[in-house]
Amino acid sequence: MLRNKKRQNRQFTKQLWNEYVFHKQTLRELHNDYQLDRRTLRSFLSRYRAPAKLHTPRAAHLLVDGTYWGERKEYTSWCSIVARDPYEKENLWWNFEDTETTSVYLRCRRELTDLGYIILSVTGDGFSGIRQAFSGIPFQMCHVHMERLVVQGTTKRPQLEAGITLLALVKSLHTTDRATFERRFRYYIEKYREFLNERTINPLTGEQYWTHAPLRMAVHSLLRFQQWLFTFEQDKNIPKTTNSLEGHFSHIDDVVKIHRGLSRIHKERVLHSIFLASTTAPSKKRLKEIL
Repeated sequence: MLRNKKRQNRQFTKQLWNEYVFHKQTLRELHNDYQLDRRTLRSFLSRYRAPAKLHTPRAAHLLVDGTYWGERKEYTSWCSIVARDPYEKENLWWNFEDTETTSVYLRCRRELTDLGYIILSVTGDGFSGIRQAFSGIPFQMCHVHMERLVVQGTTKRPQLEAGITLLALVKSLHTTDRATFERRFRYYIEKYREFLNERTINPLTGEQYWTHAPLRMAVHSLLRFQQWLFTFEQDKNIPKTTNSLEGHFSHIDDVVKIHRGLSRIHKERVLHSIFLASTTAPSKKRLKEIL
């Protein structure tokens, strides 16, 4: 009888956790469904322990990125770092950190390699620690992140001709090739060099500053990442963007917002289950594997 009771409690705990995480049921909704007070529900949920991830080592193109939780301006933020196989739509590795660092990505590379994975390429954003950690492996700068960096200097609706042209140029990344892009970029710099180098003098202090500083920064961002924008031309299977991972993060954010006020420890447990499932809407078969 005692053994059966324990088994029933384990099954009930899994059922609650499934509804709480993957069916986005709040404590209030679970209370209405099961007529259990919140303290009892929290007790059951706190007992849940996710199984270890089962790995299928293989050659894979990786998407790597981090997403932050909490308020960065208030120094309460922390992040999830994830490496994902976009073709299998599977999260291969993840960890929770206070911030993105080179050492975190080095650990990601080492642990995946030790498990038997062969990393064919890495697609990520402009964080230099990713390129350092995966040195020697083809790196692709995400085109969407590149566009965002340029938009910081041009805005989404630039008024100046130089801004309009630069924004159109970076948007062409999605449909052009290296030779064409680099030729157009060289022409852009030649055409707008004097404009970009204009300086304004403060009449009171005599201090000089770049008149179009944000636009200059956008141009320098393109120059800095130019060598990694067309790595995908070496292998058509190298993803050009981290969209698969960003979409995953977006769905996870929807779940987290439903469960407001979670402590970091509890939120990590929720995130771990979702990362283990590699989706916020796993199939019944997948649920049996990860609950």
